[in-house]
Amino acid sequence: MEKKLFTVTRKGTAAGAALTVLMMTSGVGRAAVQSPIASSGASEQNAAESKFYCNTKALSPAERAHHKEVTEKLIKVRTQVVETPKGYEFQYSPSSISIVDLAEWATVEAKCCPFFNFHLDLEREGNLVCLGLAGAEGIKIFIRTEFQVPGR
Repeated sequence: MEKKLFTVTRKGTAAGAALTVLMMTSGVGRAAVQSPIASSGASEQNAAESKFYCNTKALSPAERAHHKEVTEKLIKVRTQVVETPKGYEFQYSPSSISIVDLAEWATVEAKCCPFFNFHLDLEREGNLVCLGLAGAEGIKIFIRTEFQVPGR
């Protein structure tokens, strides 16, 4: 299994950020990502460096291309992002994304990023679909970069 490491740097450029987003969403593989997001300290940086590896060979090229398309759609159509104690929740209208769509996406994502804890919810009498991503300490940095969570 080929693994690529997610790392965090304290300084970055707009070009670096754009390259990071391109690499993360291109389906080419999640290669040693350097995020311009400021770390709150060395311990959080070390946690991110030591725990979050993506198996870049877990998906075939066709699976990777389809997963990239679905991921882009999830980012585009979310209605709200809610920070949780251990990650983030992305909220959707059921007319944009179904709970089945999210379950299929999570099943594929778990192949390449098994460190995520996935939570799928259908709330408000079926009028809100939620995808929760959580994990070990330091996961929020990875989620913010991977899923283009607006700045804090």
